[in-house]
Amino acid sequence: MSESEKKQLLEQSEDLRVKVAIVDIDGVLRGKIIRKEKAIDALDNSSSFCDVVFGWDMNDELYDSTEKDVTGWHTGYPDTSYQLDINTLRHIPWEEDIPFLLGDFSKSEHPACGRTLLKKVIEECKDLGFEPMFSEEFEWFNFKETPESIAEKNGLPPTPMTPGMFGYSVLRASQKSPYFNDLFLLLDEFGIPLEGIHTETGPGVYEACIHYSDALEAADRAVLFKTAVKEIALQHGLMASFMAKWSSELPGCSGHIHQSLWKDKQNTFHSSTDENGMSETMKSFIAGQLLALPQLLPMYAPTINSYKRLVEGAWAPTTLTWGFDNRTTALRIINPNPKATRVELRVPGSDVNPYLAMSAALASGLYGIKNKLKLTVPPTKGNGYEDFSNGKLPADLKSATEMMKHSDLARELLGDPFVDHFTKTREWEWRKFAQQVTDWEIKRYFEII
Repeated sequence: MSESEKKQLLEQSEDLRVKVAIVDIDGVLRGKIIRKEKAIDALDNSSSFCDVVFGWDMNDELYDSTEKDVTGWHTGYPDTSYQLDINTLRHIPWEEDIPFLLGDFSKSEHPACGRTLLKKVIEECKDLGFEPMFSEEFEWFNFKETPESIAEKNGLPPTPMTPGMFGYSVLRASQKSPYFNDLFLLLDEFGIPLEGIHTETGPGVYEACIHYSDALEAADRAVLFKTAVKEIALQHGLMASFMAKWSSELPGCSGHIHQSLWKDKQNTFHSSTDENGMSETMKSFIAGQLLALPQLLPMYAPTINSYKRLVEGAWAPTTLTWGFDNRTTALRIINPNPKATRVELRVPGSDVNPYLAMSAALASGLYGIKNKLKLTVPPTKGNGYEDFSNGKLPADLKSATEMMKHSDLARELLGDPFVDHFTKTREWEWRKFAQQVTDWEIKRYFEII
């Protein structure tokens, strides 16, 4: 439907309510229900949202702030103008079909708004003559828990929905078929079409691939997918978790991003004359991503836990590598035919903020194209974990954040205000972790040391 048709559909809705949301720096939906008339007004004009959503962490703990920061006690946490996007109109089928809209802070150009950042990068891409087509796939674990039971257990150990390691299992999917089928059908009704869904290897873990679209829609779908899955799971007495790695004994959960650039309805990544089917545009895009990857890593691996997934032999990359259909490399090239030729970025975990991850991926790829970078790094054949020829990824959030904070490239691609704010939030995340005494420390040191 066109924008005017969608607006008319909203105006004709008999529901007095509209659920609206924006997305914070951690990729978490923050929202409220407002009257339909107010939502319609916020489509053409701006409305207001307290900018504390960019001044606290995922547990609503306020960041320490200075006068240089975008928000804090020094600003009084004011309301900031945001605008709803009619293109995001959906109805929530598991919640009385209430209308839903996403918004962002593009008008006020808030540097902490990931959706605003992605829109800027997409405009840069279009100025170069390309249409970015993206999609994200997620793995996540499902548990026989509720928020109350997890609180009583103090978080651990959660009970997986099903036992055993059983990837691509028809049996395990059928054993939870009401939930499994609800995910596919309800997400489709909610405007998040899946290409497929299956069990992964691990107790109670699923993987779903979201159908590709333009980059902004892809990011919207990815953000909404995570919350939608959690809400549908709760309808079945289950909890879904998108932690990158909840158990050291099990594989982590990925959030791989598939990317291609199109022009005149043709995939510019494909070349019929190249022996590997790769265009020079694609090669430069890959070169840009490899160059920028370690300097933008916190945008792909934003939490302490993210780096527990990025370890050798755990289906997640650790080196700056690329290869053809190679699942041990950071960039996997998939080119079965001209339309499907694409780059799969395998670094992001399921804990990412999709807006930030896609912004980083697209901006770094475009940097390679604009500067006509040559793909001098050869493709990895065999085990990418053993290929150190182009370097390794930083091993923890602290070192990754430090690299991004002092990266001229990151600042060129994303701007000083965003880099300053985002890296400060990651430094905060590291400090909060460093203050804690973990179960591992108690078990290791309490009696013996």
